[in-house]
Amino acid sequence: MSPMPDPVDLQIESDRQAVFAALVEAQDQGQSVTESRSTVAARFHLAVPDVVRIEREGLNAGWPPL
Repeated sequence: MSPMPDPVDLQIESDRQAVFAALVEAQDQGQSVTESRSTVAARFHLAVPDVVRIEREGLNAGWPPL
């Protein structure tokens, strides 16, 4: 198991993009939207509502890996 990353800085776009990419990857691997949000929130030390906000931002901006 890999070490946990430091908590992301939600002010830094590249950190938010990393969260978004992990969310997309988790869903591509078969996790439901709800499961992926919880998994990614735990991995990046975030609250689920923060992940949801990042998800919306990424979708609206067309961040990779879309």
